[in-house]
Amino acid sequence: MSSPRAQTATPGSVRLVTPFSEGGAADIAARRFARHAVRHRGAGALPLRVENMPGASGALGTAAVARAAPDGETLLLARVASSAILPATDPRTAYGVDDFTWLGLLDANPFVIAVPVGAPFADLPALLARLHDAVQPPLRFATSGPATILDLGIRKMFVLAGLPIDAAEAVATSGGGEALAAMLAGEADFLGSNLGDMMEAIRARRVRPLAIGGNARLPLLPQVPSTAEAGLPDMAHLSGWSAIAAPAGLPDALARQWEGVIQRIGADPRWVRETEAEGSRPIITDGAGARAHVLAQITLYRDIARRLGLG
Repeated sequence: MSSPRAQTATPGSVRLVTPFSEGGAADIAARRFARHAVRHRGAGALPLRVENMPGASGALGTAAVARAAPDGETLLLARVASSAILPATDPRTAYGVDDFTWLGLLDANPFVIAVPVGAPFADLPALLARLHDAVQPPLRFATSGPATILDLGIRKMFVLAGLPIDAAEAVATSGGGEALAAMLAGEADFLGSNLGDMMEAIRARRVRPLAIGGNARLPLLPQVPSTAEAGLPDMAHLSGWSAIAAPAGLPDALARQWEGVIQRIGADPRWVRETEAEGSRPIITDGAGARAHVLAQITLYRDIARRLGLG
């Protein structure tokens, strides 16, 4: 890329840039990775520090990493919105797959459609019936930006249910955690997001999940129907994910070191338990596997956007 290289903010540490706000699934995954990396990097390794850099549906922080020096002191917590949906749907995106050294995939997190626990919708068909009611005022859904899974997933639901793509008003926020907070504050009526964003609120019985993306129910929440069971089988493939990347040009020796850290974390029962407790599925790959996954996701979301008339 032609932009000036960004500088590491704090000497003597490695920063893990997370392109979304604190409290969401991206932030949770980043802090979990950083916490476990301490034990798997070896004596004398620089501390790993999470730096939240939200904005522009994740483009702000992702572009900052693409501009950073490939010295091993800046990493990216890559997410589906910032690293796949944006490049797939917005030609103005200032980075692409080749602007990064891909180090490994960490996990996948299912897409969940949910409402506040006091909402008058017992299940997904009830919500869809209300959305079909043109007499009543339109509902509002919380999103983390126009080119994110929170937005694209809900609009895909609209189209699959025979609704217009703007069947509800979007309430934009800067991340999954803030989107959830907006719904709980009464600023939005429903939300489609990563399960990791909502698991704590579901356990606290503040949120009612109506359907979880997939063809089968999730063992963690066996009472919640899958999107296929709820009548929307074409939503089964929607899922958030986390990967680790560095700026393009990272020396091979440093890339191999980080790949090794990711492999050791993936084999750590504590990390696996914590990841699964948030509703995520551990999916550990090497750098080549992560790059292939991102390329496949770009193709998927480019096709979804085309089918929805968004790109």
